[in-house]
Amino acid sequence: MNQETPMPPSFDLSLDPRIVEQLQPVTTATLTTVLLKKGLRNVWIRGARPLEGGYGRTIARAFTLRFVPSREDLATPESWSSPISTRAAIEAMPLGCLAIVDAMGVQDAGIFGDILCARMAKKDIAGLITDGVVRDLDGVLRSRLKVWCSGVAAPPSVAGLTFVDWQRPIGCGGVAIFPGDLLVADADGVVVIPWAMVNEVVPLAVEQERLEGWIMSEVEGGAALPGLYPPNATNKARYEAHQKQSG
Repeated sequence: MNQETPMPPSFDLSLDPRIVEQLQPVTTATLTTVLLKKGLRNVWIRGARPLEGGYGRTIARAFTLRFVPSREDLATPESWSSPISTRAAIEAMPLGCLAIVDAMGVQDAGIFGDILCARMAKKDIAGLITDGVVRDLDGVLRSRLKVWCSGVAAPPSVAGLTFVDWQRPIGCGGVAIFPGDLLVADADGVVVIPWAMVNEVVPLAVEQERLEGWIMSEVEGGAALPGLYPPNATNKARYEAHQKQSG
C-alpha cells in the first residue's frame, strides 16, 4: 500500500481450532434447540440461505457490516471510493472470519458482486452471510466464496442502500449480531452463538447431537417415539449405559 492508502485496522477474530472440531458434527438445528433451552429463541438468521449446495458446515467468528436505507447524496457510485465503503471493510476483514451483512432484507439491490466476493475468497474469508441479495451470480459462484443470502438482483447496492459502518452491532435477518459472535452456517441456514456463551453452549450441543444420534439409531431399529424422543428415565438410562460401553 502507498502512503495515500492507510493500512486497515486489525481485528482479532481468532478461534480455537478445538471449538471448530467439536462443532463440526453439530447441526444448526441442534444448536437452536440447545440455545432455546438456555433461553435464546431468536438465533436463526431469516433470509440467509446457501447460494448453492455442498458448502458443508462453516464455523467462524462474525465480522459485521451495516447498510441503512438509501440516501441520494450518499449512496452514489463515487461512494465506492470512500474510506467508509464495502471495499475498505473487506480489506479490514481478518483471515478466516465470516462476514455478516445487515442489508435490512432489501431484495432489489445486490450488496456484493463478483469482484468483491473474489477479493474475499482471495483473502481466505470463510464466507458471506446476509439477509439481502448478491449480484453477478455467475461470477460469485466462480469465486468459490461460500454465500448465505436471500437471493440475487442485478442493481448495485447504491440503488437501494447506503453502506455506513463495519464491526459494530447489527441486526441481520431479525437477529442481533455483535462483532466476534460465533456463527455456524450449514444447509439449514445460519445460527449465532453469543461469544460469551460459547464455552457453555459447545459441550451441551455436542452432547445433544450425540444423544440424537443414539435416538436415530433406535428409530432405525424400529423403536416407537413416545418415551424415546425426548427420552424418559428408562431410555436415558439406556443411553447412558450405551455411552459407557462405547467410551
